[in-house]
Amino acid sequence: MIEARGLTKRYGSTTAVDGISFTIPPGTVTGFLGPNGAGKSTTMRMIVGLDRPTAGTVTVNGRPYAEHRSPLREVGILLDAKAVHPGRTARSHLRTMAATHGIAGSRVDEVIEMTGLSAVAGKRVGGFSLGMGQRLGIASAMLGDPQTLILDEPVNGLDPEGVMWVRNLVRYLASEGRTVFISSHLMSEMAQTADHLLVIGRGRIITAGPVQEVVDSVQDTTVLVRSPRAGELADLVTGAGGRVSSDEAGVLQVHGLSAEQIGDAAAAAGIALHELSPRRTSLEEAYMTLTQDAVEYRSDSFHPTAQEGENR
Repeated sequence: MIEARGLTKRYGSTTAVDGISFTIPPGTVTGFLGPNGAGKSTTMRMIVGLDRPTAGTVTVNGRPYAEHRSPLREVGILLDAKAVHPGRTARSHLRTMAATHGIAGSRVDEVIEMTGLSAVAGKRVGGFSLGMGQRLGIASAMLGDPQTLILDEPVNGLDPEGVMWVRNLVRYLASEGRTVFISSHLMSEMAQTADHLLVIGRGRIITAGPVQEVVDSVQDTTVLVRSPRAGELADLVTGAGGRVSSDEAGVLQVHGLSAEQIGDAAAAAGIALHELSPRRTSLEEAYMTLTQDAVEYRSDSFHPTAQEGENR
């Protein structure tokens, strides 16, 4: 379990993390989301003692990380997969880590096999691809068979097979009763992996809870309707309290009414429907809505010009 109370970090006049409190329970995968600059990395670094809080406290498995006598056996950490001497082989790196905690060499072999590194275990890390580096980082995190895992962007650089492997791994570890705290910018992956979400923006918690509750909190179900009498149907829907928009002749996007209500109203008026499709909000859409006021670095929308389109 990870528990934070009033956790704050300031760098001079800049507040990176602003008095946040949360609990990451065991037996679940908790996704940590937020825009760049939101305070995610700073929070993770404070959890594992790499940054000292300006105020507040954070404990892992009941005590501050620095007070654990054998931290590798308590907490597995992946914050920067590149933080490995490039001249070492993967096996020598893991053996060195194991030696600091009295971990048997057989466990090194186990995590090498577990993470798919057997074929490259004798190669120097400096020649690893990004994906192989991520696998080594996960192997390092798993070395002490810890009760708590803290993984920052673990699927970064992995191919589809690797992404699925990480997804299955973290869900399996949570099913064993372990605490799994994982950050990612891939909303589609987080929707399939996480049980709970913690969303942060500008150093403060925006929302927290089960994935579906977070999505439902901003949900505005849209119903796509196609009809040869779309204009009449739009008037009918508006009169019933719905909101209508349209980007294409004969097609309506209806908000505020269910598909059943629209269908019943159309049937009562004798209006034929060629399509009636409810569309629920995705995690990515919910995330964008929740964090729209917390984005520090915003890009303008890109619309290719006619000239650019012709030159492609």
